[in-house]
Amino acid sequence: MEDSIANLIDTYHELNAAVVEELDEEPSPLGFMRYVARNQPFVVRRAAKHWTAVRKWNADYLSRTMEDEAVKVVVTPRGNADAVVEQGDGSQAFVEPHETFEPFKRFLEDVRSSSQMFGKAGSNVKYAQTQNDNLRNEYETLYAGVPKDIPFARIALGAGADAINLWLGDDRSVTSLHKDNYENIYVQIRGQKHFVLLPPVEMPCINEQLLPKGRYVPCETTGDLEVQLDDEAEPVPVALWDPDMPDKLTTPYSYLAKPLRVTLREGDMLYLPSLWYHKVSQSVGDEGFVCAVNYWYDMDFSGHFWASNNFVRDVVNSEKMKPAYPELETDGQT
Repeated sequence: MEDSIANLIDTYHELNAAVVEELDEEPSPLGFMRYVARNQPFVVRRAAKHWTAVRKWNADYLSRTMEDEAVKVVVTPRGNADAVVEQGDGSQAFVEPHETFEPFKRFLEDVRSSSQMFGKAGSNVKYAQTQNDNLRNEYETLYAGVPKDIPFARIALGAGADAINLWLGDDRSVTSLHKDNYENIYVQIRGQKHFVLLPPVEMPCINEQLLPKGRYVPCETTGDLEVQLDDEAEPVPVALWDPDMPDKLTTPYSYLAKPLRVTLREGDMLYLPSLWYHKVSQSVGDEGFVCAVNYWYDMDFSGHFWASNNFVRDVVNSEKMKPAYPELETDGQT
């Protein structure tokens, strides 16, 4: 079985170039649909250079426009929201961030002042990343600064965006390796985003494990953030392998992975296909913060793609359940 899975990954790489293709201009709806059908990413440099957001969203504009509107902010000790955290006993858990509401102006000031404090203790990391269509709701005041849709995606997919999200933080936040069930159009507004991408076929490489779920909560005595496990929550599947630390927490297939890397600068647009694993870090620009907008379009679950990927996942996970020494098992007895 290991040979079959390895052959699957090798065959994919033989047939697909290990690069993120760069386009000179936005694709037509038909051209975009060809990328969707192949489940292949692309980037269009400066595609959004004329957007109001790219031209105007500096710190002063955002502060004046949003003023003291309350926004939801996630807070973590090290910029590790929705990430694997090692506990004091050496065990691991999937930990979500602490959530709070703050006036936008104060939140942005904290982000800008903290962006030069990378690695310094005692400064929690704040990030706007609610992922719930926040640009059409929580940040509606800013919504006019971006298109209401991405025309080539709307026409090709036959539907509008399920969600349009704003992301705003500093250079200490890192999004750990994960995947989404969406066709994702991602546009950089301020600063830079650094993506590490793995295609769905490399699921056997990522060392997916079921981990208990927790959340950062303020300590009642010190106020410091600490992990509180949710004993009633179902374990969640999480990737443990990190393509930036390829020799740690590996599987028998991790060495076959060929991570793709792309950096988005202000005005760049990335198409991130559904089910692609991605890890994201960021760098602040002259304004002292990082800001991006993304459009999520629901993936098509019909056809073979979703079922085929689930089959590979099931095969890999069933291999984990096999006994280490099957020759010692006879008729259910050991």
